[in-house]
Amino acid sequence: MFADTTALSKPARPFKPALRINRSLTAALEKRALEHLAQHAPRWLTSDQLTLLGFAAQIGAGIFYALARYNRFALLLVILCLALNWLGDSLDGTLARVRSQQRPRFGFYVDHIVDCFGAIALMSGLAVSGFLHWPVAIAMLIAFLLLSAESYLATYTLSCFQLSTGIFGPTEIRLLLIAANIALLRSPYSVVFGHRFLLFDIGGIIASVCMFGTAIALTLRHTAQLYREEPLP
Repeated sequence: MFADTTALSKPARPFKPALRINRSLTAALEKRALEHLAQHAPRWLTSDQLTLLGFAAQIGAGIFYALARYNRFALLLVILCLALNWLGDSLDGTLARVRSQQRPRFGFYVDHIVDCFGAIALMSGLAVSGFLHWPVAIAMLIAFLLLSAESYLATYTLSCFQLSTGIFGPTEIRLLLIAANIALLRSPYSVVFGHRFLLFDIGGIIASVCMFGTAIALTLRHTAQLYREEPLP
């Protein structure tokens, strides 16, 4: 009838953070930039504040996407929110490491649950923006959450956290989204083989297929790896 809270009352066990791997195009440059920003950040700024900034910015991006249905120039505010999301989401962990204030369990949990809620807000805004059809937005959201779940499970079982998929990481995705927003300011449509489609429908379908395909490929690879490491007796 009542939940067992015995485990919660025990002292926390030693926690070993997973190995972080980032092979994205901008990884090296981004790392240097974030370390420079962290070293020169004002003392009153905390990693928690940066996490909240990143989360609020992603929600803001979803809101401004929705408002762009009525005024396309709201896309400029989406771009600003994406930049602030990068700052908060990327700098919080670096700032904690530079100041030796790491909280690996808290940081990993909060950062990624915030990403999930932020993705829901962003895709909800896109779904009502008029720049793509809502089934495409739902497909992108499902694919993102599936890929995220695979990543978190792999982190737990393999002690290796992949920050990027191939040469693409969160920063590259933000840059692509910013470029797409600039293109939307000119026209929300694109002509493919003589037919006119919504630009974000094309990009969203490609992104969904790539994320689903990546999630399936990683699932097969990691399942095979874990089976080899833990075969039946």
